Amino acid sequence: MGGRGFLSPPLLAYAGPLGVFMALLVVLPQLHLPIRANLAVWLVVCTATILVWSWRVLEFKPAQPLMSILVGIGVFVLWIAPDVLFPGWRLHWLFQNPILGELKTSLPADALTDNVALTMRVLRATLVVPIVEELFWRGWLMRWLIVPNFETVPLGTYTRSSFWLVALLFALEHGPYWDVGLVAGVAYNLWMIRTKRLSDLILAHAVTNGLLCIYILRTGQWEYWL
Repeated sequence: MGGRGFLSPPLLAYAGPLGVFMALLVVLPQLHLPIRANLAVWLVVCTATILVWSWRVLEFKPAQPLMSILVGIGVFVLWIAPDVLFPGWRLHWLFQNPILGELKTSLPADALTDNVALTMRVLRATLVVPIVEELFWRGWLMRWLIVPNFETVPLGTYTRSSFWLVALLFALEHGPYWDVGLVAGVAYNLWMIRTKRLSDLILAHAVTNGLLCIYILRTGQWEYWL
């Protein structure tokens, strides 16, 4: 994975891309850019931060690619299951409230028929999000909660407190989908403990998001894209 680089200290390598991603959530709506330009900024800026800050800590050789794909499929099924089995499930105040937000896509109405915008949104969900989230949640935070000098902690190290805190915070990140977010967080945490490789987690996460994108495009349930 290489030594520490001047431009990519450990914290920046793992937490920096998600920090930029979250900053864009705040800044871009204020700029009122056309949706294609908005999504292009997401892709270009987030890709640049990954390449500049995080490339040294990434590897794309999953130890268990087939099982990682199956984990991703399983999480996707669990993600949509409550809404498929119990229509109206997410209308309860436990899921939509002033703290967690409401079921409403972040895409403007005209983007829902714009194939270029939809393609860029899919690319963001399948290529950018799995990398920035796995770097942060299971590459950094899961280890930092054990020892602040997190690089001394091997990937996939288990402690009860770090496991459940990461799962809970991952759930809260997903707002009205916190329940399935918690299930996904537990599943991904377990898979990290098993494989001890970011590449397996990135692959599983990408498969989940890719299948969810296909489901959204086929059913028109845009609210999954918060």
